[in-house]
Amino acid sequence: MTTAKNLPLLIEPEQLVAVLDDPQLTVIDLACKEQTYLVGHVPGAVYVPSSALISGKPPGVGMLPEPQQLDRLINYLGITEDNHVVVYDDEGGGWAGRMIWTLDIIGHKQYSYLNGGIHAWVDAGLETETTPRMPFSKPVRLDIDEQPRVTKQYLLDNLDSPELVIWDARSPGEYSGVKKNAARAGHIPGAVNYEWTRGMAQDRQLRIRDLEDIRQELAELGITSDKEIVTHCQTHHRSGFTYLLGKLLGFQNIRAYDGSWGEWGNDPDTPIATST
Repeated sequence: MTTAKNLPLLIEPEQLVAVLDDPQLTVIDLACKEQTYLVGHVPGAVYVPSSALISGKPPGVGMLPEPQQLDRLINYLGITEDNHVVVYDDEGGGWAGRMIWTLDIIGHKQYSYLNGGIHAWVDAGLETETTPRMPFSKPVRLDIDEQPRVTKQYLLDNLDSPELVIWDARSPGEYSGVKKNAARAGHIPGAVNYEWTRGMAQDRQLRIRDLEDIRQELAELGITSDKEIVTHCQTHHRSGFTYLLGKLLGFQNIRAYDGSWGEWGNDPDTPIATST
């Protein structure tokens, strides 16, 4: 018997529709705009705005929220160890991946990503609903696990480590320093660039491309399972997807720098490299 608890990390629409009536299932829609959710979402899905997942405080606006904000979110969703959480969005996995990272932070390991998000769901001809859903909120005790995140100081202390590889998920222009989204442009010294959208199949409703092809492309950049991998972007939004991708590839030691370039590039004292 298929239940929510049996779902793997990466699921297709047909797998999700088979368990929608499971009372232990929590489906979270992380569409970039609430209006997209209201136009049509997976039946039973609750909406979580991206602002609930970030601190919003400059310079590192994408950093993990304060404990009180995180507590409000998880209590609102009522997520307990009995729930299997399915996340999706409308952009190929950025905010959905960020939600998975957040679940890792609170120690919740029962989750799945709907491959291709709402685009794949609609393409499969499955029913959507327009009525907003409210979660079964309940008090939840949070235990924060800091292992999935790294700080700026950690990176500064380990930049020369041969065991560390920094995965920059931003665009090539941002990485090279041509495009400037902070006080300073460029990249963290030693970081390698694999833009997040490279992992998506544009002709398959933004589903994830063949994982073995991606594994080979990453290996050519030095991003391999034997390394400690730290991924980041500008606000740890795009790198939410690359964090998820790393987990799908079985990278046991993938973490995220949630301060990302917003923090690093606005600090006048951090080392920066460019390729311009």
